[in-house]
Amino acid sequence: MNQTTTRYFLSYSSVKLPLKLVNEITEAELNFRNFYYQGTFADAGQLLHCQKIVYGEVESEHHYRYDENGVLVWAQITEEDEVREINL
Repeated sequence: MNQTTTRYFLSYSSVKLPLKLVNEITEAELNFRNFYYQGTFADAGQLLHCQKIVYGEVESEHHYRYDENGVLVWAQITEEDEVREINL
């Protein structure tokens, strides 16, 4: 069974997909933040799901799918109730 890990970040460093989340923070530090990024990662380190949380609400999110070689092949991006799917 594939395991996932959830981690928290202050920002991202590139608009290229998948987003590269940076400046990791601990779960305890979330209480002191107005916004942060929550990333769910596969065992192999790929970002599977990312949410931008602002004042406790999901502002945007990304879902990613990879092929058997770990190459990104699909992304779904939701921003302000608009959903876009991208086949790569």
